[in-house]
Amino acid sequence: MIEINWGSPLCFVVSPEGDVQKFSTIEQVRYWLRKRWPVSDDTRVTALTKIEAAMDCIGSVGAARRAFIAAARSAGFVPESLVAQSHRRPIT
Repeated sequence: MIEINWGSPLCFVVSPEGDVQKFSTIEQVRYWLRKRWPVSDDTRVTALTKIEAAMDCIGSVGAARRAFIAAARSAGFVPESLVAQSHRRPIT
């Protein structure tokens, strides 16, 4: 398997309790979109399609990242940088 450079990690608050998830690899993002995503909508499907295309080297990682960010926002995830430090807790 070819290792795909995902770039710098993306961190989102993924729960009302302030749980933070750091998405470090494209494989991790694919797993979340397929198995742990809280909503099934068009942005999720688009993100998954673009992630898999990037993993197959027929799409760009940049397009996949942008689609994933759109899906995360659609799912109600908030970028960690927009949440006060006191309201965050990492998922272990």
